[in-house]
Amino acid sequence: MNRFDRITAILIQLQSKRVVKAQDLAERFDISLRTVYRDIRTLEEAGVPLYGEAGIGYSLVDGYRLPPVMFTREEAMAFLTAEKLMEKFTDETLGEHYTSAMFKIKAVLRGTEKDLLENLDSNIIVNNKRRDNSPPVNVLDVLLKGIAEKRAVKLIYRAFGNEKDSQRLVEPIGIFHEYENWYTVAWCHLRNEYRQFRADRIVSVQLTSISHSQDTSLSAYYDLQSKQKSTLSMQKAVIRLEKKVALYMQESRHRHGFVSERIDGDYVEMTFLSQHIEDGLARYFMMFADYGEIVEPESLKIRVAELLEKMLQKNALSKTADIGLSLRGCNFVP
Repeated sequence: MNRFDRITAILIQLQSKRVVKAQDLAERFDISLRTVYRDIRTLEEAGVPLYGEAGIGYSLVDGYRLPPVMFTREEAMAFLTAEKLMEKFTDETLGEHYTSAMFKIKAVLRGTEKDLLENLDSNIIVNNKRRDNSPPVNVLDVLLKGIAEKRAVKLIYRAFGNEKDSQRLVEPIGIFHEYENWYTVAWCHLRNEYRQFRADRIVSVQLTSISHSQDTSLSAYYDLQSKQKSTLSMQKAVIRLEKKVALYMQESRHRHGFVSERIDGDYVEMTFLSQHIEDGLARYFMMFADYGEIVEPESLKIRVAELLEKMLQKNALSKTADIGLSLRGCNFVP
């Protein structure tokens, strides 16, 4: 990026927040702090009303605005792609807000960029095969308002495995998307602790005027969780699988504590660290057990053998004749 474009981008970023730190600008544009200070001085000399405070950052004088910014072709295409994702992976209300914002963005595009988006519109498709787990109409929208305004929300929630709904008063501190679902982390007044709530299990949601009693952020919550996990015992496990099936584990193995892998001829040797070796990883391995073996620990081999024996008993198979047949070729029998 040349200096003129960088200074323009800095001015746009200064309009995006009340306070912008020099370090943030240095990291975004990969420049030194000295260069940031020089660029800021250039803006001041050009008449931009800036004020800064040591240790805090830079701000624009209230009321100062640039005329509408012209977007590049690449930025216009990024907006269109984001719109397609918003349609499929957020709730209906949040999607409508984004569509409204897109009309405003398109209004300031040049004619060539408008034509580009119109031509691309039918050529970008996002397939979401699990529409059954979409959040209700306005769940994410209300949760985001509660987070931004630090206000509690009332939920009617149906927990996994429960047939009855429960009413909760919670203080949401953040939302995240994981394993095809949206979640919120919130202080639950009923349980008197931070809990996770899956958005598609929220039957209804209502913003209240009650202020947050707890003061933390989602990143601070994750830092605390990480420290707590590090103090718990982690078990190491090593499994070997044929290459042709190891490919199918790549997307899901991280859920079970995957650490590293090593190629060994026609096999892939994978190492895991987990607190749930004998349940989570054992059941996960069983999906591919006929193509691999457990290297360690011995307790994992025993657990898999127990689960297989129980499965054979449940299906009324002869334990003595069929267990050996089922385990043939899988070196995890203790």
